[in-house]
Amino acid sequence: MVSIQKIEGKFRGKDILSIDQFSLQGIKTIFRTADKMKKILATRRHSNLLRGKVMSLLFYEPSSRTFGSFISAIERLGGSVIPIHDMKNSSAGKGETLEDTARVFEAYSDIIVTRHPEVGSVKRMADVVEIPVINAGDGIGEHPTQALYDLYTIREELGRIDNIHVAFFGELAHYRVVNSLSKLLALLRTNKISFVSPKKVSLNPQVRTFLKNKSISFKECENINEVINDVDVLYVTRVKKEFLSNALYKKIQGKYVVDKKLLLRMKKKSIIMHALPRISEIAKDVDADPRAVYLKSQVRNGLYVRMALLALVLGKL
Repeated sequence: MVSIQKIEGKFRGKDILSIDQFSLQGIKTIFRTADKMKKILATRRHSNLLRGKVMSLLFYEPSSRTFGSFISAIERLGGSVIPIHDMKNSSAGKGETLEDTARVFEAYSDIIVTRHPEVGSVKRMADVVEIPVINAGDGIGEHPTQALYDLYTIREELGRIDNIHVAFFGELAHYRVVNSLSKLLALLRTNKISFVSPKKVSLNPQVRTFLKNKSISFKECENINEVINDVDVLYVTRVKKEFLSNALYKKIQGKYVVDKKLLLRMKKKSIIMHALPRISEIAKDVDADPRAVYLKSQVRNGLYVRMALLALVLGKL
């Protein structure tokens, strides 16, 4: 289908490719629907809302959480899935184009969810098919579904999505969810964002320009102590070794770590989030702190929001 389409609360048949598609009205619709999904699972663990619907899950990059989350989402709603975890070992490895792959799986399914290492790749697939396509991550571009459930988590934990100070902490240059969540936060101009990272792996320049154009208050620095006392959400990232030289990785690794000492400087009413997987950037003994939500509500909310998106896009709500 032709992309990118704005979503003004009307989701049926729409692709989910970028946070740029969403308005506050659309966000509220997703959150209300996610609340319904949460209630469904709390009462009966299963629904037949998407009975007869088939989702093709096409992943060209390794994934466990996102891949598993989408499978759980459609199966809990009564749908079924064609799960292909390593597209490089499929016809794509023989040279089949993204466009041809999309057309083939369009014949098998009602919706395609895909992850690919190239920015813009998911849009290419969406442009040649009539069924909806959901972006589960395109390189260092965007990760809209994760950003949506991260904001949903913030709302659940803090009771609001405005007048909040979010600090992204760690390696930021290769984090698509940093790009997407920053755009979401920019929908409300009362929000403040801090980007704390080494200069060589700092914020994506396109996001920097986007925030400036939106007149959003943001700060870039290398030392978390400059902002930690005022932070409502500390969003931690791992150092992505796969994108860095060995020398740069060794220089950065271990320098941006959340430990109990840092927790003492945080607000009592604040939260710690992480896109996962967590390696060594959050000390294990931080997990027991009530502000640490990355292995608790943040993970669960990913399921509710993805269930909501599937139901909305497939026209069942």
